[in-house]
Amino acid sequence: MIELTPTQRRAFRAQAHHLHPVVSVAGNGLTPAVLKEIDNALQSHELIKIRVYGEDRAQREQILTTVCSELGAASVQHIGKTLIVWREKAQPETNATGTPAERPKRAAAKAKSAKLLSARRGISSLNKAADKKPRWFPAPPKPSRGSDR
Repeated sequence: MIELTPTQRRAFRAQAHHLHPVVSVAGNGLTPAVLKEIDNALQSHELIKIRVYGEDRAQREQILTTVCSELGAASVQHIGKTLIVWREKAQPETNATGTPAERPKRAAAKAKSAKLLSARRGISSLNKAADKKPRWFPAPPKPSRGSDR
């Protein structure tokens, strides 16, 4: 379990103020599936709110300590039925050269599919008419407010 300084805790509380709960713990309690969802949410967002439906405050405290100890997270705040938890994102995996491992780029796949689609339609990838005219037009000059009053 990570310990936070009061300054860090205050900053995280301020960041979490506008967040909505991303995981709910209901009648079945803290099941392995719920714990896995909390882990996924922490990997994605670092700072999350968890809503616990239950009247017993001691049970909510137990859920908070279990989440923090099993997932290596820090407890930021427990207010009412809402728990705020933080865990630093894991660094991306690096390959042998020390650079981050590359993931396939969606933009490249979209560009390739757009190129294939335009080729099917008979549109060349370089539109000559679009190359001749600029994409933006400058605004006309504003009249000066001289001393001609």
